[in-house]
Amino acid sequence: MLKVYYGDMQEDKFVYNTSVRFDNTYEPKWLEDTMAKKIIKDIDHSEVVSGECIESPVLGQIPPTKLSGGTKTLLLIMNEPNTIFNASTCGDNCAKWLLEIGKIKDITINLRHFMDFGDGPFEIYVENTKEIVHNTEELFPITDNIL
Repeated sequence: MLKVYYGDMQEDKFVYNTSVRFDNTYEPKWLEDTMAKKIIKDIDHSEVVSGECIESPVLGQIPPTKLSGGTKTLLLIMNEPNTIFNASTCGDNCAKWLLEIGKIKDITINLRHFMDFGDGPFEIYVENTKEIVHNTEELFPITDNIL
């Protein structure tokens, strides 16, 4: 399940700078995962050539360290599910992937803004209030009071 803590957290409880963490800890095998390839294609419009090479339509061949901040954060969340990451480095285009990862494994993220999880049904556990919400209509009033 996707669990979200909204607002500021103590820095020793989560990873704020996800790009630096990714650049220093990613493993090439992370990029060879089927879901990772789909995320990279969807978010960065790029193809995984290997665990160490991405084909970008704009930049040509790039190393994984040149992926977008949102993609890096999603890959970290997938591969380090017991760590809380600052998902405010992600745009709304990452929301569907956070929900998908949350269907596969329990993950907790930190958001410092209202992320648009779409109009459809979803399930998110809000850590601040200990509530499960099922749609944006339920989520917005909670985050409006917190953020």
